[in-house]
Amino acid sequence: MKALLQRVTTARVEVAGEVVGCIDQGLLVLVGVEPGDDQAKADKMLRRLLDYRVFNDAEGRMNCSLRDVRGGLLLVSQFTLAADTRKGLRPGFSTAAAPADAEALFTYMLAQAEQSHAPVASGRFAATMQVHLVNDGPVTFLLEV
Repeated sequence: MKALLQRVTTARVEVAGEVVGCIDQGLLVLVGVEPGDDQAKADKMLRRLLDYRVFNDAEGRMNCSLRDVRGGLLLVSQFTLAADTRKGLRPGFSTAAAPADAEALFTYMLAQAEQSHAPVASGRFAATMQVHLVNDGPVTFLLEV
């Protein structure tokens, strides 16, 4: 499982012009599910996302987590994050989980996030989405579990 997290001052996801998820300060997280990923990996990734120290403390150092700053979490499923890009000029998607498996795991992760953190928002699985964000820093990290 891969998660590309971006520290944002604001972010929103639109589908066909409708806002389906939005947050103010927090993390926009693009989630890529790979074959073999399971609920244990989703739980581990969620813990890392909520506790990863990417927000500045009073001294301007990255010592605060999403929980510490009570920021928003916007989760967006993105199968292209799991693509194989090691060779050639076109990505391969055999390294991404099957859509039904990915949707089930993403839905599980979203439900777990909603139980343990607020505010939580999401994009819409398998939809063509427009993601708008103001990257704060910019701060962007790729996490893998």
